[in-house]
Order: sequence, then C-alpha cells, then structure tokens
Amino acid sequence: MKNIFINNSSNTGTKFNLLLLASCFLLLTSCGEKKTEETHEEEKSESEVALTEAQFKTIGIETGSIEMKNLNTVIKANGYTAVPPQNMANISTLIGGVVKDIYVLEGTYVAKGKTLATIQNLEVTEMQEDYNSAIANIEYLQLEYNRQKTLSDENVNPRKTFQEVKSKLAVERARAQAAKNKLQALNVSLKGSTSLIPIVSPISGYVGKISITKGAFAETGVTLFEVVDNSQMHLDLNVFEKDLGKISVGQEVDFVLTNQSNKSIRGKIFGINKSFSNESKTVAVHAKINPGDAKDLISGMYVAANINITNQTVQALPKDAIVRNGDKYYIYVQEEHQEEEPKVKKKEHKHKEGEAHTEGEKEGHNEVHFKAIEVMPGTTDLGYTEVKLVEEIQANAKIVIKGAFYLLATSKGGGEHEH
Repeated sequence: MKNIFINNSSNTGTKFNLLLLASCFLLLTSCGEKKTEETHEEEKSESEVALTEAQFKTIGIETGSIEMKNLNTVIKANGYTAVPPQNMANISTLIGGVVKDIYVLEGTYVAKGKTLATIQNLEVTEMQEDYNSAIANIEYLQLEYNRQKTLSDENVNPRKTFQEVKSKLAVERARAQAAKNKLQALNVSLKGSTSLIPIVSPISGYVGKISITKGAFAETGVTLFEVVDNSQMHLDLNVFEKDLGKISVGQEVDFVLTNQSNKSIRGKIFGINKSFSNESKTVAVHAKINPGDAKDLISGMYVAANINITNQTVQALPKDAIVRNGDKYYIYVQEEHQEEEPKVKKKEHKHKEGEAHTEGEKEGHNEVHFKAIEVMPGTTDLGYTEVKLVEEIQANAKIVIKGAFYLLATSKGGGEHEH
C-alpha cells in the first residue's frame, strides 16, 4: 500500500508541473501579443490623430480639397537699396576759403540751387575786378575798333593801326570771358564786389553728412555736404549664375525690408550687369522701386527679394494646410469612419460584454480620425503653396486647411495617452 501511495503522489506532481508550465507559456504568449499590439498602436499614432466631436468643433477645423492655382515661380535674392549716381551729390568747392555761414542741418530737405553755406576768399574780389576791368576796356576798344575800321576803309590811317586795336579788343574779350566763367562756376554774381562764395546744392534732396564747421577752412576737392534724392531709389540684387538665364528686364520684384518689420514693397527690373560682382559668382540686377514706396527708404537697407519669373498652373493648398515635422512636410486628411472590431474584442476580456460593446460603439461614433500624408511643398504665392503628393489620395479626400498645426501638436503628444 505504501508503494501505491507514493506512485499516486508522483503522478499528481507531474501533472501539476505540466499545468504550471502550460500556464507560464500562455502568460508569456499573451504578454508578447500585448506588447506587439501596443507597439502597433504606438506606430499608428505617429501618423494618425483622433479628435472627439467636441474637440473638432471647438478647434474650428475646416477641410477642403486640392485646387489648381496659377502661382508665380520665384527666384530668391538678397541685396541692398541704392541711389543712382545722378541722384546723389557730394558737394565741394572749387576754391578754398574760410567757412563764413552754414544755413542747413543734416536731414533737412533742400531744393536745387539752395545755398547751403558761404565761404570767404579774397581772390573772388580780384576775379570780379578783372571782369569789370575787361568789360570797361572792351567798351572803349569797341569804339576805337569802329573808328579805325572806318579810317582804314577810307585809306586815311595805316591798316596796321586797325589791326592793333582789333587784337587788343580780342584780348580783353577773352579776359572778360575767363573771369566770367570763373565767377559763374563759383556761383558768384558778375556785378558788385564780394569775397563770399556760396555753396549751392546741384540737386533737390535731403542733406546727409555735413563735414564742415563755421570758421574752419574748406579745402578744394574735399566733400563739404552730401545731398541725396531718395525719390529714385532702386535695388541692387545679387543673383547667382545658375539663375541668371531666367532673369529679364521688366520682371516684377517683391521684397521686404528685413530690419523694418518685413514691410513688403514692389519693384521692376530695369537693368542687368554683364559682369560678375565678386568671387561669389553673383551678378548685380537692378530693380526700380515704385516712387510711392521709395520716399521713406534709405540707401544701404538690407532686403530679401523674390523675383517673379513665370505664371504656371499647379496643385495647391492654402499655406496653413501644410505643417513641418522635422525635415518633412505633411497635410492631414480626414478619414471616413470605420468601426474597429479588434478594439471592441480587446476590451471584452476586461469588461462585461454589454460595457465593452457600448464603449466600442461610443468611441466609433464620437471620434474624428485624421491621417498625415507627406508632401513636397513648392512655390508660395497669394496665400497658396504648391504641393506634390508623396503618396496618392482619393480625389474627393477632405484635407484639413485650418487647424493642421493643432493636429500636429496633438500627434506629438498623443503617444503619452496611448494605453
């Protein structure tokens, strides 16, 4: 009887061990399947977003479809505002002198011919004396010339005397003309006697830098005033060699002042250089700015410009429909509702049958699903951006055109809420 009891115990232990091993195997298999399902759900959450109907309405998501738009192809270029040489004056004096008076301040507007300052030089008085003396001699010699010509014609006086008077008259006329040219170049009156030389602005514009002070000696060849006419401001843009063949005179240019709150201004190309500007292999392209926008600009402002090349019809979406995630760009497409049976079955082993079924139906009816589709953006113009789809979508697909950024933010944080 003892042996029989021992054998029964051994059989019972063996069965228990087998049952324990089977239970462990089933448990490990279940855990593995659960991890696989969780991994699958995590991967799926990266490209799919689900919102409740309340969230959908609160956010104000709007959907639309891809449109065919005429968008401008642009070439981006950087450069500076500049003034043509004929609209900028560096004013100096032809003769040195002591600064007597200064009549303007930096930043003030002056008209063409306005006297900016006066300098004093006694040589000017001598020039006026030479001119007045030459004029007086010319008057006398002209009378003598007329008398000697009459006598010479009548053979009363020798012709030599007439030739001498004629020569003296020509000399005085030349001396008077030289003095007149000097006085006019210095903007000094031909009449009267003065030692003051007015410094006159040759153009209308704004006074820039003033390089003299009252009582200082103004030297010849040194800039005393700068006057700039900003009404003819233009752009000097640097275009790379690879884009040069697409540029032509007459093309429209949109540019912004990067340091002036990105104020947008328009212009038109009027000239293209025929040589490279520097070692960067760029060519200077000149664009005239609309006069109404040029008055408040200053020479040397940095600009970022778009040169409009062609108009072409492309697939486009509102620019807010495209979001960036890392180095890639995406749009979101609203998916048609489909009840997910695996989710309902998954919850049946944890809840009562009625509860699991009710929750599954509730989840399917109250959530709106979106899927991220990768795209390649192109030209942006008039609020639309060209898009090239990496994968095909249905022709009637509902694309999110407002609220895409919120969906991106939700997808990045969605993994934390997956269970």
